[in-house]
Formats: sequence, C-alpha cells, structure tokens
Amino acid sequence: MEPEAKVGQIVEHLFRQEAGKIVSALTGSFGLRNLELIEDAVQEALLKALRQWSYGTVPANPGAWLMTVARNQALDGLRRGARWREKEEEIALTQRPMSTSESAPFFADEEIRDDQLRMIFACCHPALARESQVALTLKILCGFSVEEIARAFLLPGETIAKRLTRARQRLQKEAVSFEIPAGPELATRLDAVLEVLYLLFNEGYNASQGASLIRRDLCAEAIRLTTLLQEHPAGDTPRTHALLALLHFQAARFSARLDAAGEILRLQEQDRGSWDQRLIAHGMEQLERARAGEELSAFHLEAGIAACHSAAASYEATDWPKILLLYDLLLERNDSPVIALNRAVALAKVRGPAAGLSALEKIQNEPALRKYYLFYAVRAELQLESDQAEAAARNLEKALALTSMPAEQDFLARKLRAVRGRGDH
Repeated sequence: MEPEAKVGQIVEHLFRQEAGKIVSALTGSFGLRNLELIEDAVQEALLKALRQWSYGTVPANPGAWLMTVARNQALDGLRRGARWREKEEEIALTQRPMSTSESAPFFADEEIRDDQLRMIFACCHPALARESQVALTLKILCGFSVEEIARAFLLPGETIAKRLTRARQRLQKEAVSFEIPAGPELATRLDAVLEVLYLLFNEGYNASQGASLIRRDLCAEAIRLTTLLQEHPAGDTPRTHALLALLHFQAARFSARLDAAGEILRLQEQDRGSWDQRLIAHGMEQLERARAGEELSAFHLEAGIAACHSAAASYEATDWPKILLLYDLLLERNDSPVIALNRAVALAKVRGPAAGLSALEKIQNEPALRKYYLFYAVRAELQLESDQAEAAARNLEKALALTSMPAEQDFLARKLRAVRGRGDH
C-alpha cells in the first residue's frame, strides 16, 4: 500500500473515532454558539493531518495532535470574528489547562466523556424535530459526513446540509445550555435521547433506504453512545439499561441475518451457533440491571422479547407464550399497528395460523400498514401455513411492490416463485 493511502486510512479511522470527542470537548470550552466554527476547525485539522503526515511520521498520539490543531484553529477563527473581544475573557475563564506535550491529551478522559454526554443532550433537545436530532447526532457525535448521512436516509446532500444548518441555528436561537439536565427535566430529556439512539440503531439494523439491509456503522454508534450514557449517573437508569440490553441482543444476530450471497435468512433459518454469545451475555447483564426499581418501559418489554429469542436453543424451543404476553403488555403501552402486527405472529405461534390471520384482519385497515410490505409478507406466511397458496401469492405480490430494498425484494421474489411453483403441481 502506498504511504499516502495508508496515512489516509489512519486519518479516516482516527477522525471517525475522535471527531465527536473533539467537537464535544471544544464546545465545552467555546460554547454551543460557536458549534459551526468548531466543526469547521475539526475538519481543517483532518485536512492538515492528511497533508502533513503524508510527508513525515504520524505523531505518537494522533488524537492529541488532532485535538491541539483543532483547538488552535478554533481560536484563530474566533480571533477573526467580530465577537472576539467580548468573548475573550469568557473563553479565557472556561478553557481547560492544556498539556505542552504532544504525546498527552490536554483534556482528561472524564472531561471528554462528560462533554460528549452534554453534546448528546444538546443534539436531542426538544426544540429540534426528531429528524434533525438524528442528523445532528450522526454529524457531531459520530463523525459522519453530510454525504454519509444523506446516503443513509436516501436524501439529497443539500437537504441534509440545510437540516443541519437549521438545527444549529435553532440551538443558538433557543440559547440551549451545554449541560446534562438535572431534576424533573432530566427524565423528559433522557426519553428523547433514548428514542434517538433507538431510532439510530433501528435504521442501521433494518435500513429503510439504500442498497444494504444492515448498516453496522449506525448500529455501532448507537451502542457506543448508549454505553456512554449508562456509565454516567444521569443515564444510569433502568430504561437506559433496558435499551442497551435490547441493542446487544439484536446486534448478536448480525452475522446470521444474511447468507453468504447477502440473502435474508428468517429467524428459523438462522445458524444460532453464529450468534455472538458475548453480546448476548452483555445483553443479559444489562437486562438484569434494568430490573432495578419498579419501572417497566417499552424498552424493558422489547428487550424481554429479544432475550426470549436469544435464550432459545432452537426456533422450536422459543418461549412463544411468554413473547405473546410481552407483546400484550407492549400493546397496552403503545397502540402501534406495527406492534400489533408482531403480536399477530406470536399469537399464530401459540394458537395457530388461523388466530394470527384473524388478528391481522382487525388491523388491515390501519393507514400505517397499507403501505408496509411486512404486513402482506406476514399475512402470506400465515396463509401458506393454512394451505391458502393463491391468497399467499397475491399478498407476496403486494409486499414485493412495497419495498425498494434489494435484499427484501430478492427474498420476496424467491418466496413468490416457490409459492407459484407449488401451485403448478
């Protein structure tokens, strides 16, 4: 590999790992009002690393080097700004002492962790729309470029750029504090943070757009940020542990969800020997910690369902009655058509396909399900179990028309061919 290419890989990896830490730490010093300037400074530090490291050696502590260069770049930008004189005294008071050694970071690890948590709460502030919260979290805390975020959600780059600009402006207009909330406000704000992390993982676990069914980078960032959250007293709550348990259980099945050709494997077709037992153990540990107190959130119930699947030695040995009970409890808290759809699957496993089809009839007119391909795919599966091949083929055709994901299209097309082939005999 050419030295320039090797340096490029090192810088890209470092930037992905360090960008969120650096932006958060510098925002702790210079304030949210200078967020865009700080982001530009971190980007400039990356470019300088690419230029300088290609002609010499990589520093002993590349992360500290990037932090130092970004900080100096931000200071230069502030000095050029019209507000420098009015901000100079404030910045001098808030700046943390900087190490003179290139090999040592000038922010303590604990300070950086706390600043990242402050940034999570800022990105998920209720003044921002949910889509803006997700985009800002990906950009600032996960080091994603505008183009990467646009590809993840199949939107034009300029749409994402405008969304990010409006979000930054909104934070400034609302004078959002760079702090971890406390008291009664913490519970409400924490709910928003957990919901964003949940959505971030789900988009990666079962991508709604693009060519890839699984976006492991999104899932990894959701797990990283949730782990960071539960390690701090403000985030050390049963809900946080329940969400982290759920994410670990789901991530444990990554390698088994697709075959070597990238085709979807249903739960009953997956090789359970390839499930990541380390992640399952982490999930069980987090689920145990989630049992503290009297709270029973939706995350607890979803994690409980995932735990049932993870603990089963085989598909046939799955505790479907317990899963059905958990879905009943979940539906009481959230009257969602998608939850009702999943409950119908569990009901069919406990009481037979006819009971599942009857449950589907009760929700078939829900607007959210009319264009949801999985509703028709599930109904087709239950119809096949009831020897209704012609009806199953019609529902598979509907499902096929409602998804744009190549892996899902291939799976449904194979299923449809098999059903039609059965009818020819």
